[in-house]
Amino acid sequence: MSTPTAARHPERIVIATRESRLALWQAEHVKARLEALYPACEVVLMGMTTRGDQILDRPLAKVGGKGLFVKELEAALLAGEADIAVHSMKDVPMVLHEEFMLACISEREVPLDAFVSSRYANLSDMPPGAVVGTSSLRRQSQIIAQYPYLSVSSLRGNLDTRLRKLDEGQYDAIILAAAGLKRLGLGERIRSELPAEVSLPSAGQGALGIECLSSRADIAQWLAPLHDADTAACVRAERAVSRALAGSCEVPLGAYARMRGGLLWLRGFVALPDGTRMIRAEREGSADDPEALGQALAEELRVYGAEEILAAIG
Repeated sequence: MSTPTAARHPERIVIATRESRLALWQAEHVKARLEALYPACEVVLMGMTTRGDQILDRPLAKVGGKGLFVKELEAALLAGEADIAVHSMKDVPMVLHEEFMLACISEREVPLDAFVSSRYANLSDMPPGAVVGTSSLRRQSQIIAQYPYLSVSSLRGNLDTRLRKLDEGQYDAIILAAAGLKRLGLGERIRSELPAEVSLPSAGQGALGIECLSSRADIAQWLAPLHDADTAACVRAERAVSRALAGSCEVPLGAYARMRGGLLWLRGFVALPDGTRMIRAEREGSADDPEALGQALAEELRVYGAEEILAAIG
């Protein structure tokens, strides 16, 4: 593993990664980009199984939330076994411990949710009682609010497991992140991408983040060429909304920003899990301070009644 140094180029970088097929693709993608930047550098993957990968019989919200996917990777960083960890930004807790920093957020893949089915083209085509699988309260609340006649059922497991369960007929359709399917070359499984008006994405969805120790300024410098400023501004605004509203897997909450005419257009919602009440808001502002925009949107959601929803869920 690299030691803290002012060296201009790294000699060796160890990447901690989950061992799911998608996580390994993400780590390999970062590895290839680093090798292209630093041809003399040895880049090594260190695969790990996290608690989030092990517990598959209960909804994620019931067993500790998204942090279960990063704790073991962070332990490897603290122990000096790895230099960086690669994450899907939607899996990164909204508040990091002070020992860690997100040194880089790379260019975003499609952030939308994907409708996957062998029977139907989209949610509107599904008949009453048809079963939709999702692991997300965010998706569940939005589907029930707009399609109350559908049956939404919990779906856990890695991407291949979820597709297998669909193909076995356990579900009539499932909702997945479009980015993961596209990254694994499974884009043909997408029958339709759900517009943000139908399923507002999760904060950070479609973006990759690279985490390291806060003390490793050298690593942050090495990763700088992989950083995408527009994606980072959008993700930072989205995460600020979620952070301000105590966003976790237990709260049906979405936040999605994109650049529009040089400004940051940010949308967000909070809902009850059964979709019977949903608060939406949107704001547009400068990308220079995305956290401020996110906090302002969160406050607007609170004014409209998000506080009552959060209290009811808590």
